[in-house]
Amino acid sequence: MNAALANQLTCLRILIVPFFVTTVLYYSPEKDYLRYVALALFSLAAALDGLDGYVARRFQQTSQIGAILDPVADKLLLISGFLVLYKMGPMFEVVKFPIWLIVAVLSRDIIILIGIGIIYLLHIPITFQASHWSKACTFSQVFAIVFLLMQWSISHYVWYVVLGLTIISGLDYVIKGFKILQKEA
Repeated sequence: MNAALANQLTCLRILIVPFFVTTVLYYSPEKDYLRYVALALFSLAAALDGLDGYVARRFQQTSQIGAILDPVADKLLLISGFLVLYKMGPMFEVVKFPIWLIVAVLSRDIIILIGIGIIYLLHIPITFQASHWSKACTFSQVFAIVFLLMQWSISHYVWYVVLGLTIISGLDYVIKGFKILQKEA
């Protein structure tokens, strides 16, 4: 069986992103229902992330393109979510993302991308596999976005979890990257 279904689910996640972003950008307190539409779109994309991973593992539909598209879909959804929700923050009545959280999340992803780029430019073969720390970081980021869209006042507690996991998973990837580079030196 090929990786068709798993990859199609991943592509569907990518296609949801512009609808999610547009919904958030059109939000206003007078159109509060859009917050729930954005929440539904975001939740659907997050659920599809779990489903495409399950399908790929269960039916052995892993593929090279899926290994690339899956993290791309994650990053598109999460980074766009953090950015548009930060931009629209002044319109939210209860909870707004702080800039330090956005900087931490973006910095980690940029550092990882630069590291992958360096390793790629040096023609060092690597396999992309998310660490447990990275999965926990992604999971916490999903909850941070859901809590913000729900406008729950306890959201700020999740931010510190996101920050901690962002730092730990970022350091984990940096250490792994240095080990790969040292092996090849």
